[in-house]
Amino acid sequence: MTSQQPQEPQHTQPTRIRDLPLTLLEKRFSTASLALDYGAAIVRVRSRLGVFVRDFQQVYGAFAVADAPPFADFHTEVCGGQGLRSFLRPQSRFLIDGIQPFDPFPKAQALPHFEWGVNWCFAQRFNQHVLLHAGALALGDRAVIMAAPPGAGKSTLTAAMMLRGFRMLSDEFGVLCPRTGKLWPMLKPVALKNRAVDVIRDFADNAILGPLYKGTRKGDVAHLAPLAASVDARQRPARPCLLLFPSFRDGATLNIRRLPGEEAFARVAFNSFNYALLGQISFAAVAEVVAACPAFALEYSRLDEAIEAIRTMIAESTSDAVAA
Repeated sequence: MTSQQPQEPQHTQPTRIRDLPLTLLEKRFSTASLALDYGAAIVRVRSRLGVFVRDFQQVYGAFAVADAPPFADFHTEVCGGQGLRSFLRPQSRFLIDGIQPFDPFPKAQALPHFEWGVNWCFAQRFNQHVLLHAGALALGDRAVIMAAPPGAGKSTLTAAMMLRGFRMLSDEFGVLCPRTGKLWPMLKPVALKNRAVDVIRDFADNAILGPLYKGTRKGDVAHLAPLAASVDARQRPARPCLLLFPSFRDGATLNIRRLPGEEAFARVAFNSFNYALLGQISFAAVAEVVAACPAFALEYSRLDEAIEAIRTMIAESTSDAVAA
C-alpha cells in the first residue's frame, strides 16, 4: 500500500457579487442578509428596489458575497417612496437605523442616494478614527494621502492611479488610526462627476463604470468600480509616506512645489471631517503624519505624467526613510 502524500491547501476564489445571479442578489438584499465590508467598517444593506440592486451589482461587482454578521457598524436600507407620491413620482429613501436623515431622491438615482447616504453615515458617526477628506492609495504598504477641496480633480486622479496599478484605499475618506498612525481602507466606488466621467472612460480599458445619472444634485455622476486587487486587500492598512495636495488645471505643465510643515498641517486639518470633534487626538495624529511625510502641492493636466511623478516621489520618500 502506498502512503498518500500531503496535499497542498486549496485556495478557492471568493464568490463575487458580479458572479451572483441578479435574482439571488435581490433576495439577499430583501432579507438584509448581505453585508458590505469596506475595510474599516461593515455596512448591512436592505433593499427591495430592483433598480438599486441592478446598479449596485455593476459597481460593487468585485466585492465578495458575504453573509451579514451579527454585528455591523451601520444598518441601512434603500426603499421606495410612501403614499400616492410613490406612484406619481417614484422615489428612493435612504434609512439608517430606521431613520431617514435627508430628503428622498428620484428612484432612478437610488445608487448615488445610497453612496451619499453611506458617506454621510461615515462622516457623522465614525469617530474612532481621524477622517481625512482625502484620497488614499498605496504601493505595497506605502501610502500617499491626497487632500483637496471639491473640484480640484482629486477623484479623477485617484481613479486614474488605481487603474495604473496603485492599490486604492479610499477616494473620499482617509481613515487614519490615531493609535498606529496607519491608514485603513474605506473602499467604495469612485464618484466621478461631469467631464471626469469621459476622461476616465477613455483613460483605461479596465475601467468599469456604472450608469450615468444625469442631473443629480452634484451634476452628471457615474461610479467607477474598485478593481479586485484593491478589494481583496481592504483589510490591509498602509503607512503614510507622502502628502499631496493636487489641483487640475487644463493645459498646465506639471508643477510640483514642496510645502513647509505648518502649511501642510493646516491643509490636512482643514480637509478633515472630524478634526475639531476629536481635538487633541486628531492634532497628535495629523502632526505625526506631517512630521513623517514630505508634502507637495501638485498642479497637473496630464494624468499619466502626474502618476509617474507620484511614483517617483513615493520611491524617494521610501529611500529617505530607509536612509534615516
